[in-house]
Amino acid sequence: MGSNQLLEVKNLHVSVEDEEILHGVDLTVNRGETHVLMGPNGAGKSTLGYALVGNPRYQVTAGEILFKGQRVEEESVDKRARAGMFLSFQNPLEVPGITLSAFIRSALEQRQGKRLRLWDFKKELEKAMELLQMDPSYAERDLNVGFSGGEKKKAEILQMLMLKPDFAILDETDSGLDVDAARTVSRGIEEYHKQCSGGLLIITHSTRILESLPVDYTHILVDGRMVKTGGASLVEEINKRGFAAYEQTGREA
Repeated sequence: MGSNQLLEVKNLHVSVEDEEILHGVDLTVNRGETHVLMGPNGAGKSTLGYALVGNPRYQVTAGEILFKGQRVEEESVDKRARAGMFLSFQNPLEVPGITLSAFIRSALEQRQGKRLRLWDFKKELEKAMELLQMDPSYAERDLNVGFSGGEKKKAEILQMLMLKPDFAILDETDSGLDVDAARTVSRGIEEYHKQCSGGLLIITHSTRILESLPVDYTHILVDGRMVKTGGASLVEEINKRGFAAYEQTGREA
C-alpha cells in the first residue's frame, strides 16, 4: 500500500438483516482526493457509507476494508472514528440535552485523547461557524433540536471542519438545500481540503454541490455493484442521460 493511500475496499459484500445489499464492491481513496458516488435510489450508496464507518446493522459478510493500512471491518464505530473516519448523516439526529458546542468539543477530545483549552476551542468554533454563515447562537443550542434542514447540514460540515478527519463521507449532504446553502456547504468542503489532506467520499443524487467542487473520481453504483468509474466528466454525463444506461449494465453483471 502506498503512503498516500487512505482507504482500500476489496470485494466488499454487505448484508442488512440477511439480505445482501452490496455484491463485491472495490474502492480506493488516496489522501487529498474527492470521490463522488452516484446511483439510483436503493442502489446501496448509503449502505456503503454505513459499512465503512462500522454501523453494526450493516454486516460485512466478505471482503476487506483497509484504513491507513489496517483492516478495520471488525472494529467498532468509536474506534474507526478515533482513527479518523467521519460520516455526515443524510438525516442528522436531534439530541436534546447536549449543545452543538459541547458535542463537538467532546468528540474532538476523544479524537485527540486530551482535554482542550476552552478559549482556543471557542475561537476556532466561531471562525468555522462564520465561514459556514451560521448564527453563533447555534453553538449553545441543543444539537439539531429545532434546526432547519439547512442548519442541520451546516452543523454536520461544522463538525467535519472541527474534527479534521482523515477520511470523510458526506451522505446526501446537499439534499433539500437551496442554492445559497449548497454553495456555503461547498465552501466548507473546500476549507476542509485546505486544512487537511484528507480523502472525501460524497454520496449524492444531485450534482448541485459538485458545481463548485473539483472532483477526482466519479463512481456509479447500481444494484449493489460498481458499474462505472470515471473522472469529473461522468457527473456531466449523468446530468444529461441519467442512470438508465447504467442500470442495464448493473443488471447484466
